[in-house]
Amino acid sequence: MERIFATYLIETPLAVEKAAAILAGEQSSGTFIEVPGETEELKQRFAARVEKITPLETVNEPSLPSQRKSAGKFQRAEVVVSWSVENMGCNLPTLVSTVQGNLYELSQFSGLKLMDLEVPASYAEYFSGPKFGIAGCRKLTGVSGRPLIGTIIKPSIGMTPKQTAALVKVLVEAGIDFIKDDELMANPPHSPFNDRVDAVLRVINDHAEDTGKKVMYAFNISDELDAMLEHYDKLVDSGASCAMVSLNSVGLTGVKKICDLGKLAIHGHRNGWGALNRHPLLGIEFPAYQKIWRLAGVDQIHVNGIANKFWESDDSVVRSIEACLKPMFSGFSILPVVSSGQWGGQACETYRRTKTVDLLYMAGGGIMAHPDGPAAGVRSLQKWWEAAVEGLTLEQAAEKYPELRKSVEKFGKKTG
Repeated sequence: MERIFATYLIETPLAVEKAAAILAGEQSSGTFIEVPGETEELKQRFAARVEKITPLETVNEPSLPSQRKSAGKFQRAEVVVSWSVENMGCNLPTLVSTVQGNLYELSQFSGLKLMDLEVPASYAEYFSGPKFGIAGCRKLTGVSGRPLIGTIIKPSIGMTPKQTAALVKVLVEAGIDFIKDDELMANPPHSPFNDRVDAVLRVINDHAEDTGKKVMYAFNISDELDAMLEHYDKLVDSGASCAMVSLNSVGLTGVKKICDLGKLAIHGHRNGWGALNRHPLLGIEFPAYQKIWRLAGVDQIHVNGIANKFWESDDSVVRSIEACLKPMFSGFSILPVVSSGQWGGQACETYRRTKTVDLLYMAGGGIMAHPDGPAAGVRSLQKWWEAAVEGLTLEQAAEKYPELRKSVEKFGKKTG
């Protein structure tokens, strides 16, 4: 029987071997005490196995609070645990409950984080994965050989459908590839979803008819399931190419239902990510996180950005981009979405660190607040990426291309 493997970073006052065995038991056939039905035969078939333990450093204080008192030290280790696929079948919610679930509550751990996840090849036969991925999103937008350049409607909320459409017109005429609703904008009274779709797509479809370039707009359909399905159908009937969902708010089952429809590229926004990841010894790391959403079928997923406005380090962002670009099965491609306080100047370091143009590179304020207006902001990002692929540093790019200096003056001191 095929097995699922999960890698954890743990911290415990116990011997790590004992703590790992408790984890494996709690997340499979065991509980806090032996029960009559847990026979040796049952354990052989269904019990989780501790596959590998790699001891790490020892610390004097626990990373997380616990009612369990300890006068000793706390040992950290990397632990690999496996389960038979027979435990959960092809059931994503149960898979997540197995590899995460109650183990975060266990008092034997003063720190625990899911670092990575490996699922068997048979999952590719059951889960269809992303319908579009990198190649499909490039085909929909007509962009090759460079990142997709995108932006977010700003102000995030408060604009009417007519005002939003007017801004979209400026952006599409400037050559933008991708635009999205902010995660705060879904179906509010001041900008009803259907009215916004009609106003925006009128601009996008007219521009496509005139120029042959159809800009991808990710309309935020995040809502209760019936409303999401209704809004999805509206997008399909109106000629849209993309829908956005807030992954952590909508949840795994709701997102997969939308992805399974298969007619629109799905832009996965990870807002709320900090609650899952920010503590170094609690939650889930991005390599495992993005695999779960790939299985659900998401085509694009946020990875933050170099010198971003949030807490995440550049090293973490680079690892996230690399995780998305690492092949999963023979397909299941997912497009990394670089965002969060981005402007053109970060392109140079992004390319130096990742050596890839398979990105959706988004700047909200970095486009909207350009000194010469949003259209100049779009052109600036395009030129910054040309310079980045040339191998230029920020300073070299600004020296070679004088038109980039205005963005350096506006945004440069805000980097870092």
